[in-house]
Amino acid sequence: MKRVWVHVGLIAFSAYILLPILWIIRTSFVPESMSYSSSLMPGFTLDNFAALLNRRNFGNSLLRSLIVSLGATLIALPFAAATGFAFARYRTGGNLGRFLVLATQMLPAIVLVLPTFTIFRSLGLTNSIFGLMIVYAALNLPFLTWILMGFFEGIPVELEWAAMIDGANPWTAFWRVVIPVSLPGLASAGILGFIMAWNEFIFALILTGPATATVPVSLAALQTQNGIRIADVSAGVVLAVIPLAIIARYAQRFIVSGLTFGAVK
Repeated sequence: MKRVWVHVGLIAFSAYILLPILWIIRTSFVPESMSYSSSLMPGFTLDNFAALLNRRNFGNSLLRSLIVSLGATLIALPFAAATGFAFARYRTGGNLGRFLVLATQMLPAIVLVLPTFTIFRSLGLTNSIFGLMIVYAALNLPFLTWILMGFFEGIPVELEWAAMIDGANPWTAFWRVVIPVSLPGLASAGILGFIMAWNEFIFALILTGPATATVPVSLAALQTQNGIRIADVSAGVVLAVIPLAIIARYAQRFIVSGLTFGAVK
């Protein structure tokens, strides 16, 4: 009976987590007039998705978010790998250097928005996808550095010594030996960086305009003078989550191996 109650509790907790998600999916496929109905499926329609993609150009926001998130991740990942390797192998900056990198993550985003906007406006990078890539790369760099630092600490240094015995210098050993071995860690860091950039809202709201808005900003803009069209918002949430669900499905093993490799020696 004890095991039965344990499973009942787990099922109840799972339902508590899943029911809001399932209800959003349900609301995205029902007419707006029935979106607040308590019926499980009062009707089925794809009009909410059609309205988003056709009238509100939500597809363009999805494409911009994809470009910005991929670009920011590709910009930040090489710098994070080099910095994390320097911290792991050469103790560059000591514990103080590591703490300073981590301390940048402790600042609330709202504190950085105004100076960032001022600088980017003077450089002409507001309402720019490239400018948003730079911001996201800078925001994700400390987090990715710490993830990769733990991963590099779990790689035996003897691999680099063997490469140096064969005539490689430290830089060559890093790129030809350490990086190929570190692909699961790089993949997990890149996926997490992509997700963080995809979900970011504050900087996207301040630095973009109607022509450069990303998915979170476009979802917030669905509020009208007559209130929130909950069916349209639900359809937008479903479309926004689909890329992340696909990534999580096919990259789960990279995330797990990458995050746990440096923790066990």
